[in-house]
Amino acid sequence: MSLKHALLGLLSERPASGYDLLKRFETSLANVWPATQSQIYTELTKLAGSGMITVAAEGPRGRKEYALTDEGLAELRHWLTETRPQGNTRSDILLRVFFLGVLRPEQARAYLTELTEMSEQGYERLRQLCESIDWGDDDLSVYGRIALEYGLRFNAMRREWAEWAAQQIK
Repeated sequence: MSLKHALLGLLSERPASGYDLLKRFETSLANVWPATQSQIYTELTKLAGSGMITVAAEGPRGRKEYALTDEGLAELRHWLTETRPQGNTRSDILLRVFFLGVLRPEQARAYLTELTEMSEQGYERLRQLCESIDWGDDDLSVYGRIALEYGLRFNAMRREWAEWAAQQIK
């Protein structure tokens, strides 16, 4: 996935300014694809230059509202249907687990306990986010809720696994 496709996806719902997109990122995509303000604005400039989005309106203090073009929608659909998702093959967490044997058993268990706590905190943060959103029946609400549920279930699974793993260490 790329920031380009994330922005095209957000703009597929409705036109938005860079600030609006940043706020939508913070309440939705930041959990799966974080981006900074400067990254978002840089990518919007590139997308406008390539014709995938257009400036639909301009307001005070240089505020620009962007809208998806037909070319941008075609690129988003191409990415969704004709490119294979990248599997996450790197995991800092699991790489560390492979080498926990160089630590004393209590240190290895402490690492796994910390991972349990991190998973609990991630679950709680997503649960609070879920409760704070006024879910609608628009596409971003429906599919955003589905993606959020993945995060909830992933954190619950990782917590359960870390608890099990800690019990394996003698």
